[in-house]
Amino acid sequence: MQRRHLLSAAIGLSLIGSGAFAQTAPPPLQVWKDPNCGCCNDWVALLRADGFQVQVHDSGNTAVRQRLGLPAKYGSCHTALVGGYVVEGHVAPGEIRRLLTEKPDALGLAVPGMPVGSPGMDGPIYGGRRDAYDVLLVQRDGSTRVFQRHAAGVSQDAFKRTAGEAAGGGALSEAEVRKVDRAAGKITLKHGEIPNLDMPPMTMVFQVADPALLATVKAGDKVRFSADKVKGAYTIMSIEPAR
Repeated sequence: MQRRHLLSAAIGLSLIGSGAFAQTAPPPLQVWKDPNCGCCNDWVALLRADGFQVQVHDSGNTAVRQRLGLPAKYGSCHTALVGGYVVEGHVAPGEIRRLLTEKPDALGLAVPGMPVGSPGMDGPIYGGRRDAYDVLLVQRDGSTRVFQRHAAGVSQDAFKRTAGEAAGGGALSEAEVRKVDRAAGKITLKHGEIPNLDMPPMTMVFQVADPALLATVKAGDKVRFSADKVKGAYTIMSIEPAR
């Protein structure tokens, strides 16, 4: 009888312990982003809904990414730090929890760019589109391996392109200027699709190839522009008033 009581007590303690572990909150997460980046805000909202305590720094992420040692080629629109690990881009909350549980000897996780369908890039504006992408485990020497693979979904008609656009016909995209930062050489645009970058409509901060491009634009202007990816950064190559 005594043995049975001891066994029951041991099982009870085991269940209590496992329940407490399951309810353990993750460590606080800091994220650096641009204040005008809509998809960054959506990602932060998803993390908070999943139980993460998120401290937001609206100061941009390029300098922090460099300070934390993450190569620019793995860059995205926001950089986070949690439990001593770097988290770059639109990584799912469950993948961050898995990282914190497994505790690999690595720098952290990265989803380079902004793949459509990733957490924070999956709102109604994308019409259900889901691109294939990999979550990378970035080693301390800069090498990577696939931490989680995500398959593509079915693209919606709203994202179909004309033959000329698909071939990179050079068509300009349209946008509304939300903010101009001449000192930093940056401009915030609420833009339509950018075919050559495979970027859907969103509000996004861009660098400019030439600071002179910002001389005649201001918040509220309707513009047409071309953009490209230069040294890992989304960059405005030309901009003109919309006609």
